[in-house]
This record gives sequence, C-alpha cells and structure tokens, in this order.
Amino acid sequence: MVEKHIKITEEPSNYDRLDEMDTLDIVTNINNEDKKVADAVELVLPQVAKVVDEMAQRFEKGGRLFYIGAGTSGRLGILDASEIPPTFGMPYDRVVGLIAGGDQAIRKAVENAEDDTLQAWKDLKEYDINCNDMLVGIAASGTTPYVLGGISDAKAHGILTVGITNNPGSPLAQSADIPIEVNVGPEFLTGSTRMKSGTSQKLVLNMISTALMIRVGRVKGNKMVNMQLSNTKLVDRGTRYIMEELGLDYEEAEKALKKYGSVKLAIDALKK
Repeated sequence: MVEKHIKITEEPSNYDRLDEMDTLDIVTNINNEDKKVADAVELVLPQVAKVVDEMAQRFEKGGRLFYIGAGTSGRLGILDASEIPPTFGMPYDRVVGLIAGGDQAIRKAVENAEDDTLQAWKDLKEYDINCNDMLVGIAASGTTPYVLGGISDAKAHGILTVGITNNPGSPLAQSADIPIEVNVGPEFLTGSTRMKSGTSQKLVLNMISTALMIRVGRVKGNKMVNMQLSNTKLVDRGTRYIMEELGLDYEEAEKALKKYGSVKLAIDALKK
C-alpha cells in the first residue's frame, strides 16, 4: 500500500556529489541548510505555546511530562528531561524521557526496538502514567511504530498527547491531540534526520521545557534560581545572582547561598 503522505525527510538532498566537495563547501552548505530550521520552528510556535499551557495546568496538579522516541528522537527527549533537575531543581520523575530499546539504546542502537508498537505503553506503565500527565511522541518520520503505539494507547487511557514530527500529515501528526509539524525540508545528507530534523526537535523541546518551568515558577526574572549547586561554577553563578538581587558583597552572598542551599531560598529568607 502506498503511503498517502509525502515523507519529506526521505526526499533527496538539495545537494549532490557531497563526496566531491571540499571541506569548506561541505560545512558551508550544512550551515546554509541549518539556517532554515529556526524559520520552520517559528511557524509552529502557536502549537508549542498550547502544549506549554496545557502542561502547566497539569504540572501544578502533580502531573508529569513524558517524552518517547526512538534513535535520535529518543535521545533528544532523554537529554531534555535529564537537564530539568539540575537547571530547575525539579525531582527527576517530573519530566521523563523514554527511548525504544531502553537505556542501553542511548549509546548503542538496539535492533528492531522501534518496530514494537506495544513496548512504549509497557514502558510508560512502569511509571503509572495517568490522565494527569502528558505524553509527547517524537519522530522525525512520523511513522515510528514505538511512538505511534504509545500515542494510541495513551489516548485510549485519556492522556493528552503531542506529536513532534518533521513530516506534515504523517500518522503521528494525524493521531496526536496536538501535532507539532516542523517542515525543515530534505536533509543535507539524504535521510539523515539527526541533522536538521533533530535540530528542530531540540529547539522545540527547549521551548517546551523552559517555558513550562517559567510558567510553574521555577525562574525569577531571568535567573535559574532553583538550579542545583553541583559544582564550583554553579555556586559562583548562584552567588552572583544573590549579589545582584540583594546588593551584597561576594563573601556575604556566598555565605547565604551555602546556608540556605539555593538562590531562591536565600533571597526569600534575606528579604524577610
């Protein structure tokens, strides 16, 4: 059966004879293609904002944000989820990234893992996913069975679903409650969706998680006031945040930070 939608991600590159180009031409042409990504993402900002607002309502009631994907898409979801605790001081189980094939697939591809339509729901059930949560499926092709199965099962259980894809009109776009269809065009290296498609997914995920954390009060002004103080650089950054906010010298600000354990707690305590 011929698929009704066009797989733009599998269309031939706009460039040929890549192996005959000199190195500067290769990287220049890649850069020229990358310049198109932000413009493509701009077209889907209303959908991204809708996802954030829907998730913020659920998050404040204890709901969680789940990402599922395979290959590059799965790894990008895990990357975004893993950065929430250190950046915003949130528990590790509030934003969760899952990849077809399990954690071993983060570093090494697991053969045929993405072709199992039942596995995503099995993975999600381990977290007791429920209707207070949101599921974001990520698939450049929009046809990944692991992602489509997860989205279908989640919808059947009353869970709001989002589909991030680079093929407009794909099965993922058609099945998700909120489709985010980022058309970045053919890849520089034909079919290599780790390039422009992956870059667009990273931009969208950055927007979703950062805007969500702002909406639920994990940011003050333009500062990461709830970040984990896990190294010297972050302690220094936090100290300077307190200096700026309260007009203290460095030594006083650092002492306050270490006493209260976070920028927010230190500022709140010293402003009383």
